[in-house]
Amino acid sequence: MNFSDIDHYLHAVTPKRSHVLADMERYARKHDFPIIGPLVGRLLFQMATATKARRVLELGSGYGYSAFWFALATGRLGQITMTDMDPANREQALQYFRKGGLEAGFRYHLGDALEIAAGLKGPFDIILNDIDKEDYPKTIDVAARLLRPGGLFITDNVLWSGRVYDLRNTEPATRGVRRFVKRLYADQRFFTTIIPLRDGIAMAVRV
Repeated sequence: MNFSDIDHYLHAVTPKRSHVLADMERYARKHDFPIIGPLVGRLLFQMATATKARRVLELGSGYGYSAFWFALATGRLGQITMTDMDPANREQALQYFRKGGLEAGFRYHLGDALEIAAGLKGPFDIILNDIDKEDYPKTIDVAARLLRPGGLFITDNVLWSGRVYDLRNTEPATRGVRRFVKRLYADQRFFTTIIPLRDGIAMAVRV
């Protein structure tokens, strides 16, 4: 059984989502828009529930798919801080949140995620990292500053569709992911595990 077989099986056995999440997934397929998908979405829900998260920061939010899963877990006590460059993504996200009847509070900042994060104050319970891959190494210090002890630093795409272990691939994004993983594992401020779910998730606990 290869990885694509496993991925197909996991999608097949994953329960159906709400109509709003299903709409968001259809939009991603139609427009080839990268989202974390339901396998990782359920993991985010579990992590937020298990840690009783209330304050969540997303470095890169798109049109709100991951934030939707976080909001389902945090409920009305949640505060989800989102970042993205595109005003259209912000408007689309807020429409989906209204359709879903989500009760969490949302703060959607337009602009560069790292610049926005520099002006924020912690502590956050969870930080999700999904920005441009060449900038991944820069997020480690951001997460260390803003996370509470025991908080989670979650990063998507750390397997990068297998490009990270193709040493012939020297694209800036691939090199960024490789540097990020190496530095995160070496950083004593975090205890890190990579979960080979979908495109790879780095799960790091702030110690």
